[in-house]
Amino acid sequence: MVYFLSSYSLLSTSTLGLTASYFSSFSFPSNSKIRCMDAGGLDSDGREFNTAEDMWREQAGDPSKKTQWYRDGVSYWEGVKANMDGVLGGFANVNEPDISCSEDFLNILLSERFPPAADARRQPLVALDCGSGIGRVTKNLLIRYFNEVDLLEPVSHFLETARETLASGCQTNSDMHKAVNFYCVPLQDFTPDTARYDVIWIQWCIGHLTDEDFVSFFKSAKVGLKAGGFFVLKENIARSGFVLDNEDRSVTRSDLYFKELFSRCGLHVYKSKPFEIFNMVSYFPMTRRIRT
Repeated sequence: MVYFLSSYSLLSTSTLGLTASYFSSFSFPSNSKIRCMDAGGLDSDGREFNTAEDMWREQAGDPSKKTQWYRDGVSYWEGVKANMDGVLGGFANVNEPDISCSEDFLNILLSERFPPAADARRQPLVALDCGSGIGRVTKNLLIRYFNEVDLLEPVSHFLETARETLASGCQTNSDMHKAVNFYCVPLQDFTPDTARYDVIWIQWCIGHLTDEDFVSFFKSAKVGLKAGGFFVLKENIARSGFVLDNEDRSVTRSDLYFKELFSRCGLHVYKSKPFEIFNMVSYFPMTRRIRT
Protein backbone atom coordinates (compact mmCIF):
# COMPACT_ATOMS: atom_id res chain seq x y z
CA MET A 1 0.00 0.00 0.00
CA VAL A 2 1.49 3.39 -1.01
CA TYR A 3 0.90 6.61 0.89
CA PHE A 4 1.70 10.07 -0.45
CA LEU A 5 2.99 12.51 2.11
CA SER A 6 3.24 16.28 2.42
CA SER A 7 5.01 17.85 -0.52
CA TYR A 8 4.35 14.52 -2.25
CA SER A 9 7.39 12.91 -0.66
CA LEU A 10 7.22 9.35 0.66
CA LEU A 11 8.64 7.69 3.77
CA SER A 12 7.76 4.05 4.30
CA THR A 13 9.27 1.17 6.25
CA SER A 14 8.14 -2.43 6.24
CA THR A 15 8.85 -5.27 8.64
CA LEU A 16 6.95 -8.41 9.60
CA GLY A 17 3.95 -7.39 7.53
CA LEU A 18 3.69 -4.01 9.27
CA THR A 19 4.20 -0.80 7.32
CA ALA A 20 4.56 2.63 8.82
CA SER A 21 4.20 5.83 6.84
CA TYR A 22 4.38 9.26 8.36
CA PHE A 23 2.53 12.34 7.18
CA SER A 24 3.71 15.83 7.93
CA SER A 25 1.03 18.53 7.83
CA PHE A 26 -0.81 16.91 4.92
CA SER A 27 -3.34 19.04 3.09
CA PHE A 28 -4.77 19.14 -0.40
CA PRO A 29 -3.50 21.94 -2.65
CA SER A 30 -6.02 24.77 -2.89
CA ASN A 31 -6.60 23.99 -6.56
CA SER A 32 -6.89 20.23 -6.00
CA LYS A 33 -9.27 18.42 -8.33
CA ILE A 34 -9.25 15.25 -6.22
CA ARG A 35 -12.80 14.03 -5.69
CA CYS A 36 -12.88 10.66 -3.96
CA MET A 37 -16.64 10.95 -3.68
CA ASP A 38 -16.69 10.51 -7.45
CA ALA A 39 -15.12 7.05 -7.05
CA GLY A 40 -17.31 3.97 -7.08
CA GLY A 41 -17.83 1.44 -4.33
CA LEU A 42 -19.59 -1.75 -3.30
CA ASP A 43 -21.95 -2.95 -0.63
CA SER A 44 -21.51 -6.15 1.36
CA ASP A 45 -23.70 -8.02 -1.12
CA GLY A 46 -21.48 -7.04 -4.05
CA ARG A 47 -23.80 -4.40 -5.44
CA GLU A 48 -21.94 -1.56 -7.17
CA PHE A 49 -22.42 2.19 -6.72
CA ASN A 50 -21.08 4.67 -9.24
CA THR A 51 -20.15 7.24 -6.60
CA ALA A 52 -20.22 7.72 -2.84
CA GLU A 53 -22.71 10.52 -3.34
CA ASP A 54 -25.05 8.10 -5.11
CA MET A 55 -24.75 5.68 -2.21
CA TRP A 56 -25.41 8.33 0.45
CA ARG A 57 -28.32 9.76 -1.50
CA GLU A 58 -29.94 6.33 -1.49
CA GLN A 59 -29.10 5.42 2.11
CA ALA A 60 -29.52 8.74 3.94
CA GLY A 61 -30.61 11.28 1.37
CA ASP A 62 -33.56 12.73 3.29
CA PRO A 63 -34.32 13.18 7.02
CA SER A 64 -36.37 10.00 7.35
CA LYS A 65 -33.73 7.86 5.61
CA LYS A 66 -30.99 9.40 7.73
CA THR A 67 -32.90 8.74 10.94
CA GLN A 68 -33.42 5.13 9.88
CA TRP A 69 -29.74 4.76 8.97
CA TYR A 70 -28.67 5.64 12.52
CA ARG A 71 -31.50 3.70 14.14
CA ASP A 72 -30.54 0.55 12.26
CA GLY A 73 -26.88 0.94 13.20
CA VAL A 74 -27.61 1.22 16.91
CA SER A 75 -30.14 -1.63 16.69
CA TYR A 76 -27.48 -3.91 15.24
CA TRP A 77 -25.15 -3.32 18.18
CA GLU A 78 -27.98 -3.58 20.69
CA GLY A 79 -28.24 -7.21 19.60
CA VAL A 80 -24.56 -7.91 20.28
CA LYS A 81 -23.32 -9.31 23.59
CA ALA A 82 -21.39 -6.88 25.79
CA ASN A 83 -18.16 -8.84 25.86
CA MET A 84 -14.83 -8.83 24.03
CA ASP A 85 -15.90 -11.38 21.43
CA GLY A 86 -19.11 -9.47 20.75
CA VAL A 87 -17.65 -6.00 20.23
CA LEU A 88 -14.80 -7.40 18.12
CA GLY A 89 -17.13 -9.34 15.85
CA GLY A 90 -16.00 -12.76 17.01
CA PHE A 91 -12.30 -11.91 16.87
CA ALA A 92 -11.38 -11.38 20.52
CA ASN A 93 -7.82 -12.43 19.65
CA VAL A 94 -7.42 -9.11 17.81
CA ASN A 95 -7.50 -7.21 21.11
CA GLU A 96 -3.90 -7.74 22.16
CA PRO A 97 -2.19 -6.83 18.86
CA ASP A 98 -4.60 -3.94 18.38
CA ILE A 99 -3.76 -2.45 21.78
CA SER A 100 -0.04 -3.03 21.21
CA CYS A 101 -0.08 -1.20 17.87
CA SER A 102 -2.15 1.63 19.34
CA GLU A 103 0.22 1.98 22.28
CA ASP A 104 3.24 2.26 20.00
CA PHE A 105 1.51 4.99 18.01
CA LEU A 106 0.29 6.83 21.12
CA ASN A 107 3.75 6.82 22.71
CA ILE A 108 5.21 8.51 19.65
CA LEU A 109 2.52 11.18 19.66
CA LEU A 110 2.68 11.87 23.40
CA SER A 111 6.47 12.17 23.39
CA GLU A 112 6.31 14.71 20.57
CA ARG A 113 3.31 16.70 21.74
CA PHE A 114 4.02 16.56 25.49
CA PRO A 115 7.81 16.22 25.88
CA PRO A 116 9.24 15.05 29.24
CA ALA A 117 10.72 18.51 29.89
CA ALA A 118 7.18 19.83 30.20
CA ASP A 119 6.07 17.23 32.77
CA ALA A 120 6.42 19.55 35.75
CA ARG A 121 4.18 22.15 34.14
CA ARG A 122 1.67 19.73 32.68
CA GLN A 123 -1.91 19.72 33.82
CA PRO A 124 -3.63 16.33 34.22
CA LEU A 125 -4.07 14.64 30.85
CA VAL A 126 -7.66 13.99 29.76
CA ALA A 127 -8.89 11.77 26.91
CA LEU A 128 -12.24 11.09 25.25
CA ASP A 129 -12.87 7.52 24.04
CA CYS A 130 -15.39 7.76 21.17
CA GLY A 131 -17.40 4.66 20.35
CA SER A 132 -16.02 3.23 23.57
CA GLY A 133 -18.16 0.10 23.57
CA ILE A 134 -17.46 -1.95 26.70
CA GLY A 135 -14.44 0.21 27.57
CA ARG A 136 -11.91 -2.06 25.89
CA VAL A 137 -9.56 0.71 24.71
CA THR A 138 -10.00 2.75 27.88
CA LYS A 139 -9.26 -0.21 30.16
CA ASN A 140 -6.31 -1.61 28.21
CA LEU A 141 -4.70 1.60 26.99
CA LEU A 142 -6.05 5.07 27.70
CA ILE A 143 -6.50 4.71 31.47
CA ARG A 144 -2.77 3.99 31.79
CA TYR A 145 -1.73 7.20 30.03
CA PHE A 146 -4.41 9.70 30.97
CA ASN A 147 -5.48 10.95 34.38
CA GLU A 148 -9.10 11.17 33.31
CA VAL A 149 -10.97 9.40 30.52
CA ASP A 150 -14.53 10.11 29.37
CA LEU A 151 -16.40 7.42 27.44
CA LEU A 152 -18.87 8.14 24.62
CA GLU A 153 -21.09 5.29 23.45
CA PRO A 154 -24.69 5.17 22.09
CA VAL A 155 -25.40 1.54 23.06
CA SER A 156 -26.54 1.55 26.68
CA HIS A 157 -25.68 -2.04 27.67
CA PHE A 158 -22.15 -1.60 26.33
CA LEU A 159 -21.70 1.56 28.37
CA GLU A 160 -23.07 -0.03 31.53
CA THR A 161 -20.61 -2.89 31.13
CA ALA A 162 -17.81 -0.36 30.74
CA ARG A 163 -18.93 1.48 33.86
CA GLU A 164 -19.02 -1.74 35.90
CA THR A 165 -15.67 -2.94 34.59
CA LEU A 166 -13.89 0.35 35.20
CA ALA A 167 -15.43 0.72 38.66
CA SER A 168 -14.33 -2.75 39.77
CA GLY A 169 -10.67 -1.95 40.24
CA CYS A 170 -9.51 -2.42 36.65
CA GLN A 171 -7.79 0.96 36.72
CA THR A 172 -4.11 1.70 37.15
CA ASN A 173 -3.49 3.74 40.30
CA SER A 174 -7.18 4.68 40.42
CA ASP A 175 -6.63 7.87 42.43
CA MET A 176 -4.58 9.29 39.57
CA HIS A 177 -6.08 7.51 36.56
CA LYS A 178 -9.83 7.08 36.35
CA ALA A 179 -12.86 7.00 34.08
CA VAL A 180 -14.94 10.06 34.89
CA ASN A 181 -17.91 10.58 32.58
CA PHE A 182 -19.99 8.00 30.71
CA TYR A 183 -22.00 9.61 27.91
CA CYS A 184 -24.73 7.50 26.29
CA VAL A 185 -24.97 9.74 23.24
CA PRO A 186 -24.57 9.07 19.50
CA LEU A 187 -21.33 10.38 18.04
CA GLN A 188 -23.13 12.73 15.64
CA ASP A 189 -25.08 14.36 18.51
CA PHE A 190 -22.19 14.92 20.91
CA THR A 191 -20.61 18.31 21.62
CA PRO A 192 -17.72 18.22 24.11
CA ASP A 193 -17.01 20.71 26.86
CA THR A 194 -14.70 23.47 25.66
CA ALA A 195 -10.96 22.74 25.98
CA ARG A 196 -11.39 19.61 28.12
CA TYR A 197 -9.39 17.03 26.17
CA ASP A 198 -5.74 16.50 25.32
CA VAL A 199 -6.67 13.59 23.05
CA ILE A 200 -9.92 12.58 21.38
CA TRP A 201 -9.57 8.90 20.44
CA ILE A 202 -11.94 7.60 17.74
CA GLN A 203 -11.72 3.92 16.83
CA TRP A 204 -13.94 1.64 14.75
CA CYS A 205 -16.99 3.87 14.95
CA ILE A 206 -16.63 6.78 12.48
CA GLY A 207 -17.84 4.50 9.68
CA HIS A 208 -21.35 4.79 11.10
CA LEU A 209 -21.43 8.52 10.30
CA THR A 210 -22.55 9.92 6.98
CA ASP A 211 -19.99 12.14 5.24
CA GLU A 212 -21.96 15.21 6.29
CA ASP A 213 -21.99 14.17 9.94
CA PHE A 214 -18.33 13.10 9.79
CA VAL A 215 -17.41 16.68 8.91
CA SER A 216 -19.84 18.17 11.43
CA PHE A 217 -18.51 15.94 14.20
CA PHE A 218 -14.88 16.96 13.76
CA LYS A 219 -15.76 20.62 13.40
CA SER A 220 -17.74 20.60 16.65
CA ALA A 221 -15.26 18.32 18.45
CA LYS A 222 -12.41 20.77 17.81
CA VAL A 223 -13.75 22.99 20.58
CA GLY A 224 -13.18 20.14 23.03
CA LEU A 225 -9.42 20.08 22.46
CA LYS A 226 -7.01 21.90 24.73
CA ALA A 227 -4.20 23.94 23.19
CA GLY A 228 -1.84 21.35 21.71
CA GLY A 229 -4.51 18.64 21.87
CA PHE A 230 -5.14 16.27 18.98
CA PHE A 231 -7.40 13.61 17.48
CA VAL A 232 -6.43 9.99 16.87
CA LEU A 233 -8.63 8.14 14.38
CA LYS A 234 -8.12 4.40 13.92
CA GLU A 235 -10.22 2.69 11.28
CA ASN A 236 -10.36 -0.09 8.75
CA ILE A 237 -9.71 1.12 5.23
CA ALA A 238 -10.92 0.02 1.80
CA ARG A 239 -8.38 -0.48 -0.98
CA SER A 240 -10.28 2.05 -3.06
CA GLY A 241 -13.58 3.88 -2.95
CA PHE A 242 -15.74 2.47 -0.17
CA VAL A 243 -17.58 -0.62 1.07
CA LEU A 244 -21.07 -0.32 2.56
CA ASP A 245 -21.96 -2.90 5.21
CA ASN A 246 -25.68 -3.58 4.88
CA GLU A 247 -25.85 -5.38 8.22
CA ASP A 248 -24.41 -2.89 10.72
CA ARG A 249 -24.99 0.22 8.58
CA SER A 250 -21.42 1.42 8.31
CA VAL A 251 -19.06 2.46 5.53
CA THR A 252 -15.41 1.48 5.20
CA ARG A 253 -13.65 4.32 3.39
CA SER A 254 -10.39 4.36 1.44
CA ASP A 255 -7.34 6.30 2.58
CA LEU A 256 -7.95 9.01 -0.04
CA TYR A 257 -11.61 9.19 0.94
CA PHE A 258 -10.56 9.90 4.55
CA LYS A 259 -8.13 12.57 3.43
CA GLU A 260 -10.76 14.36 1.41
CA LEU A 261 -13.05 14.41 4.43
CA PHE A 262 -10.22 15.67 6.65
CA SER A 263 -9.68 18.49 4.18
CA ARG A 264 -13.37 19.40 4.42
CA CYS A 265 -13.02 19.44 8.21
CA GLY A 266 -10.09 21.84 8.07
CA LEU A 267 -7.78 19.18 9.51
CA HIS A 268 -4.23 18.29 8.51
CA VAL A 269 -2.84 14.78 8.92
CA TYR A 270 0.37 15.00 10.93
CA LYS A 271 1.09 11.28 11.13
CA SER A 272 -0.48 8.13 9.76
CA LYS A 273 0.41 4.56 10.56
CA PRO A 274 -1.09 1.78 8.42
CA PHE A 275 -1.20 -1.78 9.70
CA GLU A 276 -1.43 -4.08 6.71
CA ILE A 277 -2.00 -7.09 8.96
CA PHE A 278 -5.45 -5.77 9.83
CA ASN A 279 -6.01 -3.58 6.76
CA MET A 280 -6.50 -0.58 9.03
CA VAL A 281 -4.81 2.74 9.63
CA SER A 282 -4.32 5.19 12.49
CA TYR A 283 -4.51 8.88 11.63
CA PHE A 284 -3.34 11.88 13.63
CA PRO A 285 -5.31 14.82 12.17
CA MET A 286 -4.61 18.32 13.48
CA THR A 287 -6.55 21.56 13.43
CA ARG A 288 -3.60 23.53 12.10
CA ARG A 289 -0.23 23.03 10.42
CA ILE A 290 2.80 22.53 12.63
CA ARG A 291 6.53 22.54 12.01
CA THR A 292 8.40 19.26 12.04
